[in-house]
Amino acid sequence: MARVVVDVMLKPEILDPQGQAVANALPRLGVTDVSSVRIGRRIEIDFTGEADLDRAREIADKLLANPVIEDYEVRLVEGAEVA
Repeated sequence: MARVVVDVMLKPEILDPQGQAVANALPRLGVTDVSSVRIGRRIEIDFTGEADLDRAREIADKLLANPVIEDYEVRLVEGAEVA
């Protein structure tokens, strides 16, 4: 089996209120050297047999990401332990 990871992030021009909340909380923890935070999603897809990156991109484009406000990256995880 093979694992493909899809990382979904809001496009840079889209406001990220969760990221802003984390960035605003960091100074209270003594962290003052972070200028911004963006929050996204990581989705793992386990294929039986060989990984199919084209199929994973199709899944991401049609189901996992909203292309109007989100970008995504698809990558193969080498040596992943798949249960």
